[in-house]
Amino acid sequence: MTLIVQKYGGTSVGSLALMRNVASRVAEVHGRGEGIVVVASAMGDETDRLLDLARAVDARPEPRELDALLATGEQVSVALLAMVLRSIGIPALSYTGGQVRVQTSPIHGKARIEGVETQRLREDLRCGRVPVVAGFQGVNAQGDVTTIGRGGSDTTAVALAVALEADECQIYTDVDGVFTTDPRMVPEARCLSRVSFEEMLELAGQGSRVLHLRAVEFARKYNMPLRVASAFRTSPGTLICD
Repeated sequence: MTLIVQKYGGTSVGSLALMRNVASRVAEVHGRGEGIVVVASAMGDETDRLLDLARAVDARPEPRELDALLATGEQVSVALLAMVLRSIGIPALSYTGGQVRVQTSPIHGKARIEGVETQRLREDLRCGRVPVVAGFQGVNAQGDVTTIGRGGSDTTAVALAVALEADECQIYTDVDGVFTTDPRMVPEARCLSRVSFEEMLELAGQGSRVLHLRAVEFARKYNMPLRVASAFRTSPGTLICD
């Protein structure tokens, strides 16, 4: 069975209407009989709102409690998205990073993923269910919630794809793919159909925000094909591979 991991950023899950658009994409894959795991970020600017709340209490919030607070943004997204999927007849279950057991290093705010337990996810897939997993978060050896830095949901998606031996990891954003240069600055910029891991790492290292640098490093290490495409338009996007 073909298995795909799809990640949706905050812009694409920023409202219930946008979540219904995501659900229709997931339903299309599920309807073809393919296995699919969904990873979601927090809704819109929710992470910034939570940060502002924390800093209103303490200019330098204690890292452990800040992680516990910020992780709630993704938990809201995945629970609502699972509800939307179920409302259109797709059997879906939401999971936090702790429920899936995305195991991380102990450092709060910039934790690194060290392992993923896949038993529950594989059982869902075997039964035809769609797991909807919170990105950006995991748990350390002490069982404390950790976050893996801004853009960390990309890394979560790649880690799940590697652990589940998926055929492809698809990152859906508000852009059509990887361009030759910033299309907002240069109207003639072209969307590339394919780039290498090395080229994408160079772009990410130079400040391109299309993909999280750590996610590309993870994908290259395990040779996991990445596809960047728009969550709002139908396009093949850009394939990033060896």
